[in-house]
Amino acid sequence: MATEHGWVTEHLHVEGRSVHLRRSVGGSGVPVVHIHGFAISGAYLMPTARVLAGRRVNVVPDLPGYGRSERRDRVLDIPALAAALLGILDALDIDQAVLVGNSMGCPVGLEVAHEAPERVDRLVLVSPAGGVQNQPLPRALGQLALDVVRESTRMLPVALPDYLRFGPVDGLRLFHELTLFPSLERLLHTPVPTLAVLGGRDPLMPTPSRVREVARLAPEHVTVALIEQAAHAVNFSHPEALAQAIEAWLDGALGADGDRLPAGVRMVHTPRGPV
Repeated sequence: MATEHGWVTEHLHVEGRSVHLRRSVGGSGVPVVHIHGFAISGAYLMPTARVLAGRRVNVVPDLPGYGRSERRDRVLDIPALAAALLGILDALDIDQAVLVGNSMGCPVGLEVAHEAPERVDRLVLVSPAGGVQNQPLPRALGQLALDVVRESTRMLPVALPDYLRFGPVDGLRLFHELTLFPSLERLLHTPVPTLAVLGGRDPLMPTPSRVREVARLAPEHVTVALIEQAAHAVNFSHPEALAQAIEAWLDGALGADGDRLPAGVRMVHTPRGPV
């Protein structure tokens, strides 16, 4: 077990394989577990996790086959990754968690919430990729390429080694599966309180009119917020704004008229009702 200020790095045995994770020391209440995107480790989620660790225990795992976790015989699909995440919670004796996913981590979090809602206290979906806005695959690849130039250049040395280690063939296969996952539609049926956070400059997200439609159709326990200047990797590029929005929402104080709406964040409010 390695340590850094306020954090420990350790390996767990989950389903017979080694899983690498970072865990903050201190804090109380329901732990926050972060879920990374496709072909990348949890390292880029650490800026937001470090901010949130001031009050709560935060856990940032590398899912099986990613980062420093042991590879599997095959690339796990989204349901298998959700099952592995439940195995990580079991290994850590976490009965219930706040799940904070980014990109592919959002479908994984949604799968856990639908399969085991009693294990999810709250669900935060940051840039929930997948669905018709990312289809067909060539369109999604173009969106991904555009996002690369919109992200902070500071993310390149964090992400590039992970992508190379994961491999382009497996990465393309998993990205294709991700584009077929109806994240926003699944959000409409989430069984737990959910905060969806979108980036205003994220080319993988649906159009503003589609976002408003989803917000209108979503149940009362779903909140939609927009970080106007963010692209896709909000957890890395805008950690303070994202962490403040998450904390305010967890405290029941996030809203258009509230005092805790972070700078650069606005709520997506539309009258709810049938089409």
